[in-house]
Amino acid sequence: MRTDNPLLICLMGPTASGKTDLAIALAQQLDCELVSVDSALVYRGLDIGSAKPTYPHHLIDIRDPAEIYTAADFVADARRAVADIISRGRTPLLVGGTMLYFKALLEGLSAMPGADAAIRAEIAAEAAAHGWPYIHQQLALVDPRAAARIHPQHSQRLSRALEVFRSSGVPLSEWHSRDASPAFDQYRVVQLAICPADRAILHQRIALRFAQMMAAGLLEEVRMLRRRPDLHVGLPAIRAVGYRQLWQHLNGECSLDEAVKNAEAATRQLAKRQLTWLRKWPDLHWIYTDNTGTLASGALPGTPMASPDQTPLRLALNYLEESPL
Repeated sequence: MRTDNPLLICLMGPTASGKTDLAIALAQQLDCELVSVDSALVYRGLDIGSAKPTYPHHLIDIRDPAEIYTAADFVADARRAVADIISRGRTPLLVGGTMLYFKALLEGLSAMPGADAAIRAEIAAEAAAHGWPYIHQQLALVDPRAAARIHPQHSQRLSRALEVFRSSGVPLSEWHSRDASPAFDQYRVVQLAICPADRAILHQRIALRFAQMMAAGLLEEVRMLRRRPDLHVGLPAIRAVGYRQLWQHLNGECSLDEAVKNAEAATRQLAKRQLTWLRKWPDLHWIYTDNTGTLASGALPGTPMASPDQTPLRLALNYLEESPL
C-alpha cells in the first residue's frame, strides 16, 4: 500500500470500554470526523439504551426501528461517508463495537440481495403458523450448508437465509463463498482497540452504565417504542441489548429486577463476544486502561509501559505517529 494514501483510523473495543470518549478526544486533536460503527445507533428512537452520543457522528439516526439494516447497507453508507470526509480534507475516524461491520469494511463483504420486507413477512407468518424448526427444514431443502450452521430456533438468521434464497434464487452459502472486495483497501488504515485490562472492571462499568440508563428513563423509552403497532421483538432494533429484556418485562414475561439482571448479563455476553473478535484481529494496537480510565501499565503481555503523564489519548497519538506516513 502506498504510504501517501489517505489515513483512516479505526477505533474498536467492547461495550463500556471508553471508545466514545477517546474518539471525541482524537477528533478534537486531529480534526477528524467520527463515523459510528454500531448496529443500534443507526436507529432513531433508540437513544438512552444505545448510549447515543451527543457529539456529531456520521451514520447515527439514519433508520426507523421498523426497518432492517444490514452489514451490506452499512458498508455502502460508510463508503460514502468516508469519501465525503476525505474530499473535504479531514480524517475519518470509525468508532464502534459492531465487529461484523468492521470486518465487512476492512475485509470485504460479498454482495447479496438487500432486505425484502414482503418475503420476510411471509416467512414470519409461516414461522408463526408452524414454528421456526419448520423454517429450518425449509432452508435445509434449498441451502443445506447454511442450515447446518444455523440453530433451528435462531429466528433472525433463519429468516435472512431463507429470504436471500427466495429473493434471488441463490443460496446464502453461495453468496458467502463469492469473492469479497474490501471497501477501504485504498486507504492507510490504523486500527486501535481500547479495553480495561481487568475484565472485572469492564463488568463494573457495564452494571454502572445500565443503572445510569435506567435512571435516565430507559424503561419509558422502551414503553414508547412498544406503543407502536409496527414494532415487535423480532426486529433487529428491538432485539438490541437492553431493549429486548425491558420489552419482555413490559410483556409481563419477567419482573423489572429480572429484566435488569438479564440485560446486564446480555451486555456482559456481548462484551465477551466483542473481545473474542478482537483477540483474533490482525494489526491491532491495544490501549489497556485501569479502573480510573488511565493506562494500565504492563497489566497484560504487550501492554506498553506508561509514563506518569501518559494517557489513552497520548498512546493513541503515539500509535498514529509511529504508523508509516
